[in-house]
Amino acid sequence: MNLHGTAVLVGDRGILVTGASGSGKTTLALAIVARFAEQGRLCRIVADDQLLVSPHHGRVVCRAPAPIAGLAEVHGIGPRAVSFEPAMVADLVLRLVPAAQMERFQADMVELVAGCTLPRIDLAERNVAAALPIVASRLGLAPFPVYD
Repeated sequence: MNLHGTAVLVGDRGILVTGASGSGKTTLALAIVARFAEQGRLCRIVADDQLLVSPHHGRVVCRAPAPIAGLAEVHGIGPRAVSFEPAMVADLVLRLVPAAQMERFQADMVELVAGCTLPRIDLAERNVAAALPIVASRLGLAPFPVYD
């Protein structure tokens, strides 16, 4: 199945970023990679703009279509080479929506992808500054470590 979105791997966690064209999917994915790579984490783009997704034992596996593997579209410039991973298992969906549609406090949400249910967070489109702390909190990464 082909899905319009961007996939990014943060350590052992796979994130799908979805939203309308121009909503900032690639910008957010590149910001996630930059932010968490600074902390010494493995962070790579898996696919940008188009994803091949398939179910595998109840999990969603994401890959890049061969023609765009290793490329990310930089707004206003075009495709550029990036360090990438060939595949990932998705753990979370970040859906970019217009700011007016954002709820201040979101209930637990899910999204069906390739027949599998994934947790979902809605984020205001084109707002990386607000999105990064939310992603860090959800993944239990600094500045929001998970305490036992």
